[in-house]
Amino acid sequence: MITQDFHNHTTFCDGKADPETMVKTAIERGITRLGLLIHSYTFFDESYCAAQDAPTKFKATMAQLKEAYRGKIELYCGVEQDYYSVESTEGFDYVIGSVHYLRHGDEYPPVDDCRETQMGIVKALFGGDYYAYAEEYFRTVANVVEKTKPDIIGHFDLASKYNGEGDLFDETHPRYIAAWQAAADRLLTYNIPFEINLGGIMRAGRHEPYPTLAMQRYLAEHGARVVLSSDSHTPDTLRQGFDEWEAAAKSVGFKPEQWAELRF
Repeated sequence: MITQDFHNHTTFCDGKADPETMVKTAIERGITRLGLLIHSYTFFDESYCAAQDAPTKFKATMAQLKEAYRGKIELYCGVEQDYYSVESTEGFDYVIGSVHYLRHGDEYPPVDDCRETQMGIVKALFGGDYYAYAEEYFRTVANVVEKTKPDIIGHFDLASKYNGEGDLFDETHPRYIAAWQAAADRLLTYNIPFEINLGGIMRAGRHEPYPTLAMQRYLAEHGARVVLSSDSHTPDTLRQGFDEWEAAAKSVGFKPEQWAELRF
């Protein structure tokens, strides 16, 4: 049974609960190692990230909680570093590297804002070609380790967030497969764990995690290491679905040695 969960957010950014509430719930749910993160500040979009002065306050709060709950749970203070963020990651216990935006000139269109926004971006910037959109997204993702220097690679296929019913594009299309496999091949060379992220199931109606089981099978066959994370923004989803999706990941080929037991 997996009892570590390193991708969770609080009211320091777009989470709905304060850090201590998340910690108390994690203990109740049998989590022994909990990571709480802020979204790194993005100067071009302040709608969901932490404020620019938040890291100092967040680190201080986490230090207090580590001391208060010593012996009950191991706590880690992290940052989800966006690809286009220019903020320092110094002083955090760990980094998750993620791509939430693309870049077109001076604009940074979001990948996961909402279904309607995504459809509008694909129409306006890619002529309605979802495969061109996916190709640009995965070209960016392929460079996320070099850009963010992470300990964990965040939600590998976030661009498919609103394709849960397969009605926006065909995820078995050769162009889509070629795009994500090229990114995966590049990232595999770093031996940094990919997260199996359940956030889209909890909040966007997806039926599978990021990455999908088809992608997980490829990653398992190519020796990737993985961690399971809830990407919780509320206490009630902490560790939710872990047993089911751990079993699913094992069924597509992940061996015991591929589950990363991270130590920061």
